[in-house]
Amino acid sequence: MRNTSVDLYEELPRSVVVTANDFAAGLMFPQHSHQRGQFAFASRGTISVSTCSGQWLVPPQRACWIPAGMAHTMTMGGPVTMLNAFISSEASMAAQMPMDCCVYGVSMLLRNLLEEAIDLPVMYEIEARAGKLMALLVAEIASMPRLSLHAPLPRDPRLAEACRRLFHTPSVATGLDHMAAEVSMSRRTFTRFFREQTGMSFADWRQQVCLLSAIARLNDGESVTRVALDLGYASPSAFSSAFRRVLGVAPSQYIEAQQNAVKMPIS
Repeated sequence: MRNTSVDLYEELPRSVVVTANDFAAGLMFPQHSHQRGQFAFASRGTISVSTCSGQWLVPPQRACWIPAGMAHTMTMGGPVTMLNAFISSEASMAAQMPMDCCVYGVSMLLRNLLEEAIDLPVMYEIEARAGKLMALLVAEIASMPRLSLHAPLPRDPRLAEACRRLFHTPSVATGLDHMAAEVSMSRRTFTRFFREQTGMSFADWRQQVCLLSAIARLNDGESVTRVALDLGYASPSAFSSAFRRVLGVAPSQYIEAQQNAVKMPIS
């Protein structure tokens, strides 16, 4: 279904509903949830997803899984074409989909299955080709690799609010002492409490937040140098080294790969 709302089909007696929608740059859907699990594929553009437990970045040609009933906000980075598979709770459980949000890689087969499913009848025949295609779609989703494009939020309200501020103005120059002072903790207490709440050191978490911001900005066409300096890195080469350590490729290689991916024809 193209450019339509899933709300009209939440109660549809089919395990999977697939939609395709175009969204304007900067559009934000305030906190909401769905009765079905949502597999949101960014065919074009970048999507940011936030919940009470963290923030996820979905670059072009990647996807995010949001379990049924999970309250979330969604923001479009640049013009976005989003292909969604909304999967019933029963089908999600049968496929052993996770109970938390996560970002996935997307195979060419899965991309083609999503595009094929868009134009199927709403009440497709379960035992016919359409039903088999939808079953394969769910199985392929469940087999996709998870990607580390997530920054968790602490449960403690004071820490969470301080972390949200860093989400909005990310910088590797934001020091541990500064964050500790914001929440009226000693350096030692903050260090211990932050790891207990997030499972990461503050330094690793701060780098992850900065890299998520960098990916979004690079996808929007900003230069590596500008992004590196804005995020507080001493030089573009220092930024490139950090980027490569986490993502396995230099920023220039990442940009080239994204450009090649979005050149693929959309049906």
